[in-house]
Amino acid sequence: MSDRGRILLLSTSTVFGSGYLDYAEGKVRAFLGETKRVLFVPFALHDRDAYAARVGERLGRFGFAVDALHQASDIQQAVRQAEALFIGGGNTFRLLKSLYDFDLLALIRARVEEGMRYMGSSAGSNVAAPTIRTTNDMPIVEPPSFNALGLVPFQINPHYLDPEPGSTHMGETREERIVQFLEENDIPVIGLREGAMLRIEDGRCELLGPAGARLFRRGSAPQELAGGSELDGL
Repeated sequence: MSDRGRILLLSTSTVFGSGYLDYAEGKVRAFLGETKRVLFVPFALHDRDAYAARVGERLGRFGFAVDALHQASDIQQAVRQAEALFIGGGNTFRLLKSLYDFDLLALIRARVEEGMRYMGSSAGSNVAAPTIRTTNDMPIVEPPSFNALGLVPFQINPHYLDPEPGSTHMGETREERIVQFLEENDIPVIGLREGAMLRIEDGRCELLGPAGARLFRRGSAPQELAGGSELDGL
């Protein structure tokens, strides 16, 4: 992780029983700080205008102006000038393909290295990892590669669900799917439960929120992580 990176990765934008970003309002406000304008990336959903309007209204109530990247006359220039970038959730394959289509991966990496704040939710958190191979989404489109931004040196599984005792579902649990991933790939995976988030700043990575997370490594039993845990060793 870069010592200059300022990153906030949310498992989800909405938790049950609350509105969009309600649960994360304090953390988002603290992370964005003195930022005046946020550049929102709506590429993970089909209706980009509606998505941008929703985010603009919500972050506007937080006190931040929002520009939608898909509406920019020069998409790369908009990223070059952004104070903060927020990539929202939706389908991770659709999102990553769009980032490739607009040749944004290297540019976003460079801007984060320069100090631009990066906030992701769900799919936007997935693409902050080295690859999107631990997403929960269907491959509804085919990006040129599964390689993503690599802003953090571990994989992320948002919306992580614990095995449900007594369940009659015969498909793989989320834990089993991550173990299968580790059979083929030797890289840590963070299963972020809904309501959990990661804040990376000054070379430190902290798990925030009460929901906690699970850390998976090849050859080791899953490790439970509580809110407030530091993941700098990854």
